Amino acid sequence: MRETDERSQQGGPGSRTVAVTVASRIEPPGAAASSSSPLVQRLAIIGLGLIGASVGLACRARGLAGEIRGADEDPDHCAQAVALGVVDWAAADAAVAVEGADIVLLAVPVGAMEPTIKRIVPHLDSGAVVTDVGSVKGLVAAVMERLLPGGNGVPGHPITGREKSGPHAASAELFVGSKCVLTPSASTDPAAVLRVRTLWRAIGSEVLEMSPTRHDDIFAAVSHLPHVVSYALMGAMLDLADGGDDLREFAAGGLKDFTRVAMSHPVMWRDICLANRQPILKMIGQFQAALDHLTVMINAEDGEGLYRQFASAKAYREGFGNGNDGDDRKRTA
Repeated sequence: MRETDERSQQGGPGSRTVAVTVASRIEPPGAAASSSSPLVQRLAIIGLGLIGASVGLACRARGLAGEIRGADEDPDHCAQAVALGVVDWAAADAAVAVEGADIVLLAVPVGAMEPTIKRIVPHLDSGAVVTDVGSVKGLVAAVMERLLPGGNGVPGHPITGREKSGPHAASAELFVGSKCVLTPSASTDPAAVLRVRTLWRAIGSEVLEMSPTRHDDIFAAVSHLPHVVSYALMGAMLDLADGGDDLREFAAGGLKDFTRVAMSHPVMWRDICLANRQPILKMIGQFQAALDHLTVMINAEDGEGLYRQFASAKAYREGFGNGNDGDDRKRTA
């Protein structure tokens, strides 16, 4: 059941009437009704892509939220999220969605974090907790500390994802067995951190805490560099295609696996590269040095050196866990 509710937004110049999509609450098959008060009375999810929509479904399936509101600039995402029961209703304007919310989840590209926070701040209830799912934490932590009152901003990063994107790719079980990193500062309200930690645990995540700097250094290596390399390799192959050789028809599983992350959203990864510029540049330098070392060995026909290098890399790779592949597949927009 769906209807349109015209809600007038007050706020001086630029005030406008926003069409809000409203839906009756839809419970997924087998969902158990909560026997006590929900963990979150009103959850607002800003950005209804894969991650945002999956949080909505996860909370819905577990009865964790009394009401779930959504916002997305893409009207198709809004309509899909309502139809799938991700949210009770969705609007184009984030300011509408956050009114009365006790937890606000920002699932927008990193470059959109600051303007989104500026947009919603005047409409937040006192004590509302704001968290996010971005892959860069230094920038987000600084913006939250500067713009959000009372230490109620809790930067977060769920380490999970999949190749597909949008509300239709969302899953209530996406976060089960995955990790979520929180990067609170000394000024972050411990009660706000506890609320966010409890929410992520309730939908299946193991929650870790670290500094924004450590987070960004780690993910420059394990996530951001692999994306940069994948995009660069696809760019090199595109140059060959411009010369008349389209190599895609010869590509087997290895190349497809290696470059899978090049299918990620270009806007999101543009923002990540710019927001985490220095750690990424450092990792690119280290990777270039490793390539230079291989170049020297290949040029010298150093078979023994190549074998040692490859055997060492193989052993390290075999030590990876078999769990969720995580952030290398994540698209939040």
